[in-house]
Order: sequence, then C-alpha cells, then structure tokens
Amino acid sequence: MGGKREAFAARREAMGFTQEGLAAAVGVEFYTVGRWERGVLTPQPWRRPRIAKALDVSLEELNVLLDSPDLPQPVTGQVLMGRPPQTSLVPSSPASAVTADQVDASDAFGPEIAEHVRRSREEWLRVRRAAGARGRELTELAAWLYPVSKRAPGGHVLTGPDWLLDTPVELNSVRLKFSEVERPVSKLKPVDHVLPLTARGERYAGYSRAVRDLVRPRLLENRLSYRLLEVSQCNGLELTFGTTTFFEVFDIKECLAHEFKAAWLASGGSVPDWSALPLRSTIGDPFDPARMLMSPGISTLTIRKDRRGEHRFMMHQRDGRAVADGGGMCTVMPSGEFQPSSLAAVDVHNDFSLWRNIMREYSEEFLGNPEHDGAGTSSIDYAEQEPFRSFEQARADGRFRLWHYGLVMDALTLGASQRTVAVLDDEIFDRLFTGLVATNDEGHVVGEGGRTDMPFTSEAIDRLEPRLSASSLTLLRLAWRDRQLLLG
Repeated sequence: MGGKREAFAARREAMGFTQEGLAAAVGVEFYTVGRWERGVLTPQPWRRPRIAKALDVSLEELNVLLDSPDLPQPVTGQVLMGRPPQTSLVPSSPASAVTADQVDASDAFGPEIAEHVRRSREEWLRVRRAAGARGRELTELAAWLYPVSKRAPGGHVLTGPDWLLDTPVELNSVRLKFSEVERPVSKLKPVDHVLPLTARGERYAGYSRAVRDLVRPRLLENRLSYRLLEVSQCNGLELTFGTTTFFEVFDIKECLAHEFKAAWLASGGSVPDWSALPLRSTIGDPFDPARMLMSPGISTLTIRKDRRGEHRFMMHQRDGRAVADGGGMCTVMPSGEFQPSSLAAVDVHNDFSLWRNIMREYSEEFLGNPEHDGAGTSSIDYAEQEPFRSFEQARADGRFRLWHYGLVMDALTLGASQRTVAVLDDEIFDRLFTGLVATNDEGHVVGEGGRTDMPFTSEAIDRLEPRLSASSLTLLRLAWRDRQLLLG
C-alpha cells in the first residue's frame, strides 16, 4: 500500500474534475478515484490510457504522477507539463520527508522553482492588466486585423454573415432551435504561452483556473450555457443552439485576449502581426461555429419611454473586483449569459428562451434578487412567480416591448453576444422597478443629475463614449439611429 498521491490529486483538480467527475470520465465507480489518490489502489495498465486522456497528460507523465506518493519526483530527459527537466522537485535536505500538505510550496520545491513560478505569475498578471487593456483601445485595435466587411457600423466590433440586422426586429420574431447533436470543436492549442505556472510548477490546465487563483474575482462560476451552432436570416433571424459550459467558452476568449495583449506590449503598442498570434491564426474564420466555440450572451439596452419625450436609458459600470472580464467598463443593462437556470434537463428546455433569460437578468440586476442558479428545489414558474408574472403582463399589454439587432463579436476576445433593446412606458418602468438597486453583485448603476439613468440623447452618448464597452457603444449608436422605430 502506497502513500497519498498528492501530485495525481492536484492534476485532477487542475483539470476541473471532482473525484466523482473523473470517475465518470474514465468509467469507474465514484469511490475508486479516492482510493487511487489515497494510495489504496493503483489503476490497472489497461485503464491508464483513458485516465491520461482525461488529465491531458502522456502515459509517461501519468506514471510519474501515480508513482509519486507525496511529492512530484524528478524527471529525466523530458519535460513534465511545462516544468524544466533539469530542476529537481525534491529538496536534498531532510525536509523532503515532509508531506506536501505540511509545507509551503516554495519550501517543497526549493527556491529555484518558487522564483520561476513567481516570475511566471507576475508576467501573466502584467500582461492581463496591461495599460489600455481595461478600455476599448485593445478591442478596437484587434478589429484592425479583420477587413472592413467584417466590422459592424462604427468599426468598434466585428459581425459575421447574416449576424447583424439592417433594422431591429421584434424579439418574438426571432426563431430559436435546439439541437441535441454533439458537435465537437477543435481544441485551442498550444496555450502554454498564455498560462502561468501553478504552485507546483506545472502549467495551469485552463485560463479560468488561473483567474480563480490569481485574480480571485467574487463571481466566477462554471455553469451550463447555450452554444451557438448556426445563424440564418432565411425568412427572418433564426438561431440554432446546443449546450456548452461557461468555462469552456471563457477559456478560449481569455486565451485569445491574453495572446493579443502580450503581442501588443511586445510591439510597443502597435497592432500585432498575425505571426505573433498563433492561437487566433489557428481559428481562421471566427464566425464559423464549427471552428469557434461560442455562447452569445444577451445584452439589453433599457429605455424608459417618457410621455413628454424626455426618454432615459440605463447604464451599468462593472466592478473589476467582482467580475472576471470587462471590469471598469460601462455597459448597457441588463447583460448576462444565455444559459439555463440549472443543469436539470427540464430547465435546459424550460429556460431556452431569450425573453426568459432577459427577465431573469432584470430580476437580478435591477431588483437585486438572488441569481437563479439552480439552487432552488423546482423550476421557475414564469407565469406565476414574481417579478416574472408582472413582466409578462406588461409585455402582453404592449407596454414592455423588445427588439433584437442580431449578433456582434468582440474583436479582442472573439466573444459573440446578442444585442437587444427594451422600451418600457414610463409608468410601467416606475412600477416594475420601484425597488431599483443602485449597486448589485457585478457593479453599480451609472446615472446623471442625482438619477439612476441617463438621458437618451446624442449628446449623452457622446459624453459616455470613452467609458463604454465597444459592443455597448455599437448598440447605443444603432438604437439612436433607429429611435423613431424603437420609440414608436
């Protein structure tokens, strides 16, 4: 019987698996992985290829993990998951007999490895927090990589074929189709150049894991999301979706953004050459859902239609300490991921609705209600539960109208999003949002003149422009252009 396999457990965690999750992935009983990690059992040779595939390591690397009960052992003649082969991972002093959970990582791996890890993390954070990276500068620079025909009006964001509508259509006219067919996407790699090292000296398995450990936003949760599969404007806008997870899409977007930032810094602030962007080059056409994993969230510009013509709109400034991306920028509100409220099959289909997702975001961002994250014991009853019942009634009465502009893509992250507009009569707005909160989990409302909204005027949009995200600026410009249609 061996000792605890700390390195094996760490790799399993780095790949985002619970013990039960890894057991399901490799086809063993849920308690078997725990026995492997405690050293009670050793995986049979015929099972190891499947374990290695799940953990994204070679068979040789897996054998090292399994044969190292306490600490990772030195590796001769090869690199183990990004670790320099010439450096011993076991201190030569008697302290090597101390188990990994009894000492700090810098003591366990020696000062050379600790310094190597520290430099890796500092460089990663330097690139991630690069000056200009929190504004629109890099997004708009990245747009220059693509031809004018791929840019939306204003040039701030990109848009694909059939993605953006010439004029907005009513939300009800957008047709959604759900597909159960599994459609694999080529894995984005190699990504070592955009990932830092863990405390063990290994390369992080994903960008989201690094953000969790090193940035530590208050809100970072892996949830089931709807994955875009097809876009069509044949007989109106039609969107086909399957499923993915938030982290799967987040990891791709953030790796692409990080690569661009690093190349931008290296070029002295110029638009990088494509040769410095291998990940982006590998993707090719970013608008092809078969090549690019996309989960387009929904951002809604909310306009309070005033009977005297003094229309107002809502803006939100995202808190960089709370969110994993877009911190410091002003966006339209509400904005959120397009995802079901839980993993339950009934909710995946019950929540497959643009309107229902928008309602949940209003409930959370405007009224401060807890996020509908599947923690409840039953599905949401949109017809009877408040505030959804009141939202539904206002819409049925024609006083809460919604429009859809189609999709755009952030040029820096290649993240797709849906752009929508909601117009509420002033009386209905004031009644539905009597309890409007100025601050929520993701940031705070931006207002003017002691109010919690902004005047819907060309001048106000111009003044806000430096603070606006690229996609929100694009939506505001489109809505101002189409104001006669939207405001009726």
